[in-house]
Amino acid sequence: MALSARLEIRQGQGLVITPQLQQAIKLLQLSNLELEAFVESELERNPLLQREETDEGPPEPSPEREAAADPSADAGDLDVVHDEVSPGERATGDAPDAPQAADAGGAVDWSKAGKGGYDGDLEGLQDSLSREKTLPEHLHDQLAVSGLAPKEAAVASVLIDGIDEGGYLRLELPELAARLGCDETLVEQVLAVIHGFEPTGVGARDLSECLMLQLKERNRYDPAMATLLENLPLLARRDMTALKRACGVDDEDLREMVAELKALTPRPGAAFGGEPAQPVAPDVFVREGAGGLWHVELNSDTLPRLLVDQRYHAQVSRAARSDQEKAFVSDCLAQANWLVKSLDQRARTILKVASEIVRQQDAFLAFGVEHLRPLNLKTVAEAIGMHESTVSRVTSNKYVATPRGLFELKFFFTSAIQSSQGGEAHSAESVRHKIRQLIEAEAREEDVHSDDRIVELLKEAGVDIARRTVAKYREAMRIPSSVERKRALKSAV
Repeated sequence: MALSARLEIRQGQGLVITPQLQQAIKLLQLSNLELEAFVESELERNPLLQREETDEGPPEPSPEREAAADPSADAGDLDVVHDEVSPGERATGDAPDAPQAADAGGAVDWSKAGKGGYDGDLEGLQDSLSREKTLPEHLHDQLAVSGLAPKEAAVASVLIDGIDEGGYLRLELPELAARLGCDETLVEQVLAVIHGFEPTGVGARDLSECLMLQLKERNRYDPAMATLLENLPLLARRDMTALKRACGVDDEDLREMVAELKALTPRPGAAFGGEPAQPVAPDVFVREGAGGLWHVELNSDTLPRLLVDQRYHAQVSRAARSDQEKAFVSDCLAQANWLVKSLDQRARTILKVASEIVRQQDAFLAFGVEHLRPLNLKTVAEAIGMHESTVSRVTSNKYVATPRGLFELKFFFTSAIQSSQGGEAHSAESVRHKIRQLIEAEAREEDVHSDDRIVELLKEAGVDIARRTVAKYREAMRIPSSVERKRALKSAV
């Protein structure tokens, strides 16, 4: 068979994901913090984008934009902002304050100025002055006044950098000595000095050493206590009989020793400030209205308010001369318009998905976790006419503030457990809650329920569940077995 080359024309259909569509999909799954970082980068890159200032007066014209009018004057000609998205009833306290009138004379009010020479953000300065000192900073301050020689101080600085936020040393001494080119004995001597720093127990390599340092400071480290620290796994299993035999003490002495251990701090570094924690800001608010209705509205504080400066675009378009400059301005305008439209669509999609979730889980909001219904992505997607992948992206890293607390949207999607009486299926989260209630009601050793007994009690309540599922849920909630719970109740008597 001879091979030959020929040219053909074929027509077909295919799905092409454009860069704009990829950006819109990416925006859906971003959290509010990630979205804020993305918007900041776009504001730096695109000169046609600007934030909508709602709490300040109109900005004064800058020399670079003398021909541009006040952006707030033509807000109606620009792209829509996210305030139009929320269908819920807005509370009276949500209305923005009226903008203050600008100082016509342009004079500076020096009566509110402080005595210092700081002319930056006073709020940022106050936050920096009131910030808690971190554990490494606290240890380095003690190192500065410890009087160690320069070589020992250098080793101590490396050891301090290897201490985690809980106060434990996460470095191997032989490897550190080899890396620093010094003797391991020197590293151990410097570590002993760090063990004398505050908080007591810092620099320990494990829990036993951390507790030992604290007991030595209290002059309570004796052979019996040392044996107890060597057998902490027995204490975790509450095997008091084996502990008494190992330590050579009676019941009363063992109870006193365990009480002393409970008074110690297993994480000495937890009392110090670490990296500033980012608080979780809800993306959606759910409030109870009249007649048992639930009002769902977006959190406007987490929605970026962007506008496209059309007047500045007209100004730079007239000034553009080369084809490259015109293409750049045109591309910036297209990207700005698409970003504003994508942000608006993202807000509408989040609100649509959250409203359907609230409609499906209204019994949970009204009566509690026992009434949480089984729900999956397909049910929500079919109800709002979207694809399951879109719903999955929307519910990732998004939080809703309800009268019952702050929850991730993923919390409301739980698997179904069939009813033993042929009724409506139960949510897995509500079954976990029932198991926790049964175990918390155990007041005496005779009241402790085995996993099989819990299965029977749940079946009497209309929940058809297997024993291995009860054990899995119990272990996921970090609840000990019935044998360990009996030992705990017996030792507490």
